[in-house]
Amino acid sequence: MPDPVTAAVGSSVPFVRLQDVVKTYRTAAGDVPALTGVSAGFRRGEFIGIVGKSGAGKSTLVNMITGVDRATSGRVEVGGVSIMDLEEDEIALWRGCNVGVIYQSFELLPQVSLLENVVLPMDFAGSYQGRGSLARAEALLAEVGLADHVRKTPTRISGGQQQRVAIARALANDPSLVVADEPMGNLDSATAEEILRLFERLVDRGKTVVVVTHDETLLGRFSRVLTIADGKLVSGQPDTDAGSHS
Repeated sequence: MPDPVTAAVGSSVPFVRLQDVVKTYRTAAGDVPALTGVSAGFRRGEFIGIVGKSGAGKSTLVNMITGVDRATSGRVEVGGVSIMDLEEDEIALWRGCNVGVIYQSFELLPQVSLLENVVLPMDFAGSYQGRGSLARAEALLAEVGLADHVRKTPTRISGGQQQRVAIARALANDPSLVVADEPMGNLDSATAEEILRLFERLVDRGKTVVVVTHDETLLGRFSRVLTIADGKLVSGQPDTDAGSHS
């Protein structure tokens, strides 16, 4: 399996690179195209917004980047690793170690504490180190403003607090790439602002953050915005190096 951590990526080369990515879903009614030849590149430390109407292909695009789903054709690289060349078990381990994924629906385990929810990705990735990992989980929960709630279960906190837990969990293994699919969709404006500020702090630390959103009021917060419609990028700057290979 390629080593995604030591893969060298210079400042002139996109950290995330998609080349001619096509995704077609096969259904009983025939093939349904979701992405049709998307090429783009995201550099380290960029705050990327992906916008478009419902069904435009936004979630499919981020699923390609995170390895949650496989492209029908084309190439997807993150940190020099070609995701499509990995086996399913390799993709799961790679994603757990290198990508933080945040969902609108939180996807927390309701029966365990917030602390345990944040520790789980470390255990899954084989990086759990007892007290050290518990201390890291507590520090992450403190960073998102939940230091006083670590022993509670998700059912005992608000939706906005659950989203903060989901962010802390996504950061458990210190990923270089953070991808959030409509993370502010269920939040009030004040909580959404807090989440945006947290994302901006992550970008300041050099992490690449990709956010899917319907909210056009957020567009000024991103360093770059890509608009997708009918499975194609229709505006934004896809990055001139996205289609080249070294």
